[in-house]
Amino acid sequence: MIVQALAFYLFAAITVASGFMVIASRNPVHSVLFLILAFFNAAGLFVLMGAEFLAMILVIVYVGAVAVLFLFVVMMLDINFTEMRQGFLQYLPVGALIGIVLLIELILVMGGFVAVPGAATAQLPIPAPDKVTNTAALGQVLYTKYIYLFQGSGLILLVAMIGAIVLTLRHRPGVRRQDIGVQVNRRRDEAVAIRKVEPRKGI
Repeated sequence: MIVQALAFYLFAAITVASGFMVIASRNPVHSVLFLILAFFNAAGLFVLMGAEFLAMILVIVYVGAVAVLFLFVVMMLDINFTEMRQGFLQYLPVGALIGIVLLIELILVMGGFVAVPGAATAQLPIPAPDKVTNTAALGQVLYTKYIYLFQGSGLILLVAMIGAIVLTLRHRPGVRRQDIGVQVNRRRDEAVAIRKVEPRKGI
């Protein structure tokens, strides 16, 4: 019990510190690396809760795909950070207002926190359904009770992906692009050119 408590506090402290460094780091590459560290420690918390499947999904999907993709995108993009920081002062009042509201909410939440007497020494049994694995139980809950929320979250991610593609789509001059309408409407004489090649001579 003491080892589990120590592991929980270790993983939780590193997760919170990594999450803070994600938004505090000036270098975006360092922010992504701290995000990967936070994912790994969150996976450790899932393992302590007995949700090994969620821990593996967090490591494989988020660390192995999403976070690494963020890292490559950040490293490959030619971002002028000096130009991005020029409009910082005009958004400072709005950001400060949002920060104050979040701080008040955190104070209200922590002020109403009450520890249950004897919770540290209580042995809470972990429910283990008969002949149902962790993955099967998660799938039954996710696709029955929370099916609408699950589909809604997928729709939100789809809209976010389309929005990111639209925002990053740039039409650069001088770059040749495919035009389906021009290809379909072209005539035979525009598409085919017949050349008579003489022997031992090029076109």
